[in-house]
Amino acid sequence: MIRPTALLALSLSLLATAASARVCVDDDADRRVCLEQPAERIVALSPGATELLFDAGAGERLVGAVSYSDFPPAAKKLPRVGSYKRLDLEAILALKPDLVVAWISGNPGTQVDRLEDLGLTVYRGEPLRFTDVADTLERLAVLAGTEQAGNAAAARFRDGIGALRRRFADAAPVTVFYEVWEEPLMTVNGEHLISEAIRTCGGINVFADLHGLAPRVGTEAVIAANPEAIVAGGMGEDNPAWLEPWKRFPALTAVQRDNLFFVPPSTLQRPTPQMLEGTRQLCDHLERARARR
Repeated sequence: MIRPTALLALSLSLLATAASARVCVDDDADRRVCLEQPAERIVALSPGATELLFDAGAGERLVGAVSYSDFPPAAKKLPRVGSYKRLDLEAILALKPDLVVAWISGNPGTQVDRLEDLGLTVYRGEPLRFTDVADTLERLAVLAGTEQAGNAAAARFRDGIGALRRRFADAAPVTVFYEVWEEPLMTVNGEHLISEAIRTCGGINVFADLHGLAPRVGTEAVIAANPEAIVAGGMGEDNPAWLEPWKRFPALTAVQRDNLFFVPPSTLQRPTPQMLEGTRQLCDHLERARARR
C-alpha cells in the first residue's frame, strides 16, 4: 500500500518533470509560443525558415517544407506543402506537425490563422535585423530542444557580423543600388535586412527613404540617383544576367567604373546565417569600388 505522503511526493515529481519539459519562446508577432515538450515534427513555411531550422540543429525534426527550400541539400528531400504564397493546408495537416514555423510578411495570413484554428502550434517569424537572425536561431533551438547547436550557430553569426562591422567602420562611403528583382524593377528600403548588410560594409542605399521593404523603382530613378555601385542577385546562384541591361547607360558612375556586382541571392535575400557570407562578398565588392576611384 502506497502511503499518502509517498503518493503526494510522486505526484509532485511527475508534475515537476512535465513542467520542465514544457518550452516557451516569444515570436516576432509578440506572441508566447509554448509546447508541452520540444517539437519532434516541424513544418517550415518558407525557404528561410527551413534553413534556419537546419542551422539551429533541428533538421532531423523537419517533416515538411514549401517549394524552393533548397538549402542545405538535405532540405530538397523534404515533402512539399505548397509554396510560401499558397500553402497546401491538407498536406500540412497530414504530416501531423507539433510545430509550424511561418513567415509573417510572406505567408497568407488567413491560411496561417486557419492552421491555428485547426489546433496547430505556429511560430511566426520575421527577422528584420542581423540580431533577429541570431535570436531566431536560439528561439527555434529552444522549441526543438537543440539549444547547444542553435546557440553555437547564433554565436558564430554574431561574431562574424561583428568582425565585418569593425573592419569597415571607418570605410569611405559607397552609394549603392541593390536590385532585388528585374521585372518589375525592385529594390530594398532602409528597413530591409539587405540594407543593414550594405551599411555594415560602409555602403549607402540610395533608396533607403522609400516606403515598403521592397519598393518598385523606375530605371529613370536609378539613373537620377547615379549610384557608385550596382549590386544584383538574380534568377540563379551563378546568373548575373540582371547586370547586363545597365551597360546601356554608360553615363552611370557604376557602369563607367565597372562597379556592377553580383551576389548569389540565397546569401543575401534570405534572413539566415548565409547572410554572413553574402555580406562578406558585398563588402569585398564595395572595397573594389573604393579602389577604382
